[in-house]
Amino acid sequence: MVKGSRIGYGYDVHPMVTGRKLILGGIEIPHGKGLQGHSDSDVLVHAVCDALLGAMGEGDLGRHYPSSDHRYKGISSLKLLEDVMGKLKTKGYRIGNIDTVIVAQAPRLASHLAAMQKKIAEVAGIDPDLVNVKVKSGEGLDAVGQEEGMAAHAVCLIDPAGPS
Repeated sequence: MVKGSRIGYGYDVHPMVTGRKLILGGIEIPHGKGLQGHSDSDVLVHAVCDALLGAMGEGDLGRHYPSSDHRYKGISSLKLLEDVMGKLKTKGYRIGNIDTVIVAQAPRLASHLAAMQKKIAEVAGIDPDLVNVKVKSGEGLDAVGQEEGMAAHAVCLIDPAGPS
């Protein structure tokens, strides 16, 4: 039963590896390394999905799309976001807004942020003004700062959808 607005928080991290495409926010980013994982390993979309699932009280991506399930091998994270949006609508909610941060030492991502924002909004079926994508460097610290991995954080607000 829908009772009011809810906030969710999501986080994801993946190691960087050679031989894979780098996909962030549903966009392929030219780079010599990609992110290792079961799906396309899009840390940004994974963090968004986890934030939305958390706001709904529905656990995380691993609960709904386990890496042990071969149906999700190599899947586009945008497909997972589409499915999460179906769950959100079924539960009677709509997105109020999504705010994200990618933490990456390399590559430089500033020129790709608007495309990521637009793609996430498109798949979520919301206005791009309701999605914010930021990037911070690892400042040379830890695995992210040493270009061994990449992380993303997301916060979302969901509101009751109201009558259609």
